[in-house]
Order: sequence, then C-alpha cells, then structure tokens
Amino acid sequence: MDSLFVLDLRSNSFSGSLPPLCSRTTSHLRTIVLNGNQFEGPVPMLLLNCNSLEILDVGNNSIIGTFPTWLGTLQQLQVLILKSNKFHGPISACQTEFCFPMLRILDVSRNKFNGSLLPQVFKNFIAMIKLDDTNKGQDIDLERTMTVIDLSSNHFDGVIPKALKDLSSLWLLNLSHNDLRGDIPTELGQMNMLEVLDLSWNWLTGKIPRELTRLNFLAVFNLSQNVLVGPIPQGSQFMLNLWVRVTNNYKILPPFQKN
Repeated sequence: MDSLFVLDLRSNSFSGSLPPLCSRTTSHLRTIVLNGNQFEGPVPMLLLNCNSLEILDVGNNSIIGTFPTWLGTLQQLQVLILKSNKFHGPISACQTEFCFPMLRILDVSRNKFNGSLLPQVFKNFIAMIKLDDTNKGQDIDLERTMTVIDLSSNHFDGVIPKALKDLSSLWLLNLSHNDLRGDIPTELGQMNMLEVLDLSWNWLTGKIPRELTRLNFLAVFNLSQNVLVGPIPQGSQFMLNLWVRVTNNYKILPPFQKN
C-alpha cells in the first residue's frame, strides 16, 4: 500500500460509511474516486492524512454533513466533487490563511446547501484567479486546466457575490436552481475566460448588464426562469455563436437593433 497513488472505486454498490482510507501507509494517495456508490455518513477527517491528495470525488452517494471546509488544509487538492449527496447548511469561509489554494474544480450541485454565498469563500481560490504560466503550451490533463464552480440545485439565497470577478480563469459558473436574488453583478463582465454561465431558475431582477458583452469566449448563457426585464444587450462578439436562453422572465425584449 505504500505505493498506492490512485484509488478508483466508482460505479459499484459499496455501502456503509466511507472507509478510513488515509492511514500512514496510504498517505501517498493523490486520487480518490468513490463516485456512484451507496456510501453514507460524513466525510471522514482521516482524509487530512492524505497530504498529497489532488482529486477527491465522492459524488452520487448518500453522504451527509456540512461542507467540509477543513479539506482546505490539503494544499495539493485541485478537484473536489461532492455532487448529488445529502450535504446541508451554509458553505463557511476558512479560518486559515491558505485554504484550497490549488482548487480548480468545485462541484457541490444537487445537495441541500443553503445560506448566502460569502465573498470570503471565493477569495481563497487563488488557483482560479490566474492559470499558471507553466501550463501554457503543455499537453496536460484536462482536469488540471479546467476551472469550474457548480453550485446548482441547492438552496443558496442572497445575492451573487461580486468577488466572483476575481476568478479570471473560470471556465464554467453554474448557480442555477437556487434562490438567489438581486441584480446580476456588472462585475461578472470581467471574467474574460468564461465559456458557460448558467444563472437560470433563481429570482434575479433588473436588466442584463451590458458589461457581459465583454465575455468574448461565452458560448452558453442561460438566464431563464428569473424576473429580469429589458433588452438583451449586443456587443462585438456577444450573441455570435452564443447559445442564449432567457425564457419565462418578466419581460425580456429582443436584442438592440443597429440602425
């Protein structure tokens, strides 16, 4: 077990509590994938012994508990997938200075998380702020380069935090199927690497910010099932090769027409 780096037990029928994987003899584990089983109970804190852990995927189980903020002390963790479980409560900010410093993929969709989205939480994700220059021109694993935040299908409320603008390397942002309110922050127009933005099925109000036309790489933009008003803005690249859905809002007008 000393040389075990990858443990992949996905899509089986394992049940019971999550096993105590990280003893002293398995501290070299870099990847743990338990997706698609029937595991129950909380995430074991023995995972803190996995100092080299880069990928933790426990999605599609029946795991309970609050968001494991303590996993942020794993300084190499890049992928955290908790989707489709029974997690609940708010996502609290870390109490340590360096928390989730290497995280690039966070998927907590289809749980029962609630509360406001705290700006302090996103400010910890420094690996999402700018991709390392060392990655340029190199043929590396897609999981190591894509930056994703998926918080969809929970019960988050309050406003969309402006702090998201600092995650300049983010590729996908999914906040759909929550109870978010207020305007769409104009600051989201600074997320210039964004390709997928899904804000559907919330209670967002106001107009679609014209600043979003700066998102030249945006390919999927879903605002349906909100309470938005006004026209869909146009820009030099905005609306070109862009899939936009704005159905079932209060009153959305067609795009501006040039004279």
